[in-house]
Amino acid sequence: MSDIMEVIKARRSIRTYEGKDVPEEKLNAIFEAARWSPSWANTQCWELVVIRDKTIKENMRETLLPKNPAANAITQAPVLLAVCGKLKSSGFYNGVAPTKFADWFMFDLGIFTQTLCLAAHELGLGTVVVGLLDHDKANNVINVPDGYELVVLIPLGYPAKSSSAPKRRESIEFVHYNAF
Repeated sequence: MSDIMEVIKARRSIRTYEGKDVPEEKLNAIFEAARWSPSWANTQCWELVVIRDKTIKENMRETLLPKNPAANAITQAPVLLAVCGKLKSSGFYNGVAPTKFADWFMFDLGIFTQTLCLAAHELGLGTVVVGLLDHDKANNVINVPDGYELVVLIPLGYPAKSSSAPKRRESIEFVHYNAF
């Protein structure tokens, strides 16, 4: 158990990358870990687009909203991952959403994204989750089909530098027992 806690505590959002390429073996190991992510009724509503092409990465950078701190990471990282989700799958039974939250694809993609980022960190790679972008434009860059949405971009590569952990609330500040 301590190994997973070390990985969780040590992972950081990386926005500066070395020029070194990421080998396919490491990518495949990350994908293997991510595929075991849990999802609503095992819908596995995720799709992942791996982008290495410079022009496509530059086009993706153009979809970021102004002052996004990850703008340089989009083109600097040797690999850019686009995490997409299938709509009206997770959170639905027979086409009906039985909970007030309806489509759970964001929840499932969050788990998938976290698993992917932790696996990357364990292999010595850095990531940052980028969601401040024009999603419709990003969908068009990589031809996301109807019924799916691109949710986040994840630059991935060898970190050029890392930072210390930001301050975290103590668990006593957010854990409640029997009532909020």
